[in-house]
Amino acid sequence: MILTAILLATLAAGIGSVWLAALLGFGLLARYTQHMLSMAAGALLATSFMLLLPEAFESDVSPQRLFATVLLSLVFFFLLDKAELWHHGHEHGKSAKVEPGAREEEGGGHHGHHHAHDHGHSHGETLKSGGWAVLAGDSLHCFADGVLIASAFMADMRLGVLAALAVLMHEVPHHMGDLTVVRASSDNRRAALIKVSMAGSVTALGGLVGFFLVEQLHEQLPYFLVVAASSFMYVALADLIPQLQKRLSMRQTGAQLFWLGLGLGLVSLAAQIAHSGHGH
Repeated sequence: MILTAILLATLAAGIGSVWLAALLGFGLLARYTQHMLSMAAGALLATSFMLLLPEAFESDVSPQRLFATVLLSLVFFFLLDKAELWHHGHEHGKSAKVEPGAREEEGGGHHGHHHAHDHGHSHGETLKSGGWAVLAGDSLHCFADGVLIASAFMADMRLGVLAALAVLMHEVPHHMGDLTVVRASSDNRRAALIKVSMAGSVTALGGLVGFFLVEQLHEQLPYFLVVAASSFMYVALADLIPQLQKRLSMRQTGAQLFWLGLGLGLVSLAAQIAHSGHGH
């Protein structure tokens, strides 16, 4: 009975929040696609600093270990990013042809062609790397949510329902940011929805594992939360924020700041609601 309730609640919270986010992001707010990147950056930063890190630091794990985990995670995501970009550039370079009459620079290279190639592809590569990093962090975040929901159900059925509702509410604005980043990496709404839904379904896996290993996993939850927070920080600061650093008019800058603040505000509000739900 409890296991069935955990699975139903985690699926509703994990996948239901993705579909609600898609309804808003791809439906009601679809015409604001240019502003959704600003909102995604705000949502990812707020999820990291207002939701995941505070919850991790409420544990008994020493701050030094958690900060070390943040640092190592950021370096890890940076190195994976470099490896992916190097592999992409290497594969493309092998198939590239030298145009007749191209002017050679010092060292025998074709600087002009290489520079144009880098400039033309850097934006797409950035979004592609941001997509996988968001999905990796989202999966860890959802797994931790599933364990938390299972823990609440093990304590009290009503508390479990409240925990699932709290997770669903705070995940909606966050998943809106996820869908924006993943859709930009694939340029396909359906593919983005499927990928983020699969990450959301990991909530049920966390609930299932948490039902059997709730005591053991509780000790590791802070590390899951910190790694997830680090992935969102990396995507927001390394991928999204640099794209917003453009010369814009005052009106465009104001709109950019509004959507960035909206992402921050929605997740922060959802985090407060989630905290009050856990408290009750």
